[in-house]
Amino acid sequence: MDVFNEQMVKKRPTTRDTLLKIGIVLLSTVLALVFVLSIPTIGLLIACAIIFGGYVLVGRLNKEYEYALTNGELDIDIIYNRSSRKRVFTGLIKDFEMMSPLNSPENQSVFSTASERHDYSSGVAADKAYIFLAHHKGKKIAVIIEPNEELLEAISKFMPRSKFKK
Repeated sequence: MDVFNEQMVKKRPTTRDTLLKIGIVLLSTVLALVFVLSIPTIGLLIACAIIFGGYVLVGRLNKEYEYALTNGELDIDIIYNRSSRKRVFTGLIKDFEMMSPLNSPENQSVFSTASERHDYSSGVAADKAYIFLAHHKGKKIAVIIEPNEELLEAISKFMPRSKFKK
């Protein structure tokens, strides 16, 4: 019996993201003006490149996460500005050390052993977020995701009950 489930989660912009966008726009505008006024011959070309670079950087702050579960393997991708995709995690669910709700008090000591912590959730609904501990690229990492009920049910089929807390 094949199991396939996928879910998209849009990251909500934080105050930091908004300030970064404003800073990038202001900096690229000022730099473009400086080059146009100081180097009249190729300044316009450089200014266009700077403004395009600013546009690309602002677009990279618009993120969505895709969770794809295929027969016990969880893949997590980041999608930038609905145009480019990057795989950030792949792992077998049966190899996860533990998975529990993010706000569960017992997971603080367990997850403090992780060398890295990655947040692939929307960033707002902490009560819906889950955290799991896995080995990825030779490191022990803690990953925060925000699965819906359907994805949680599919994950529970591949993970031992002793390691999965709902």
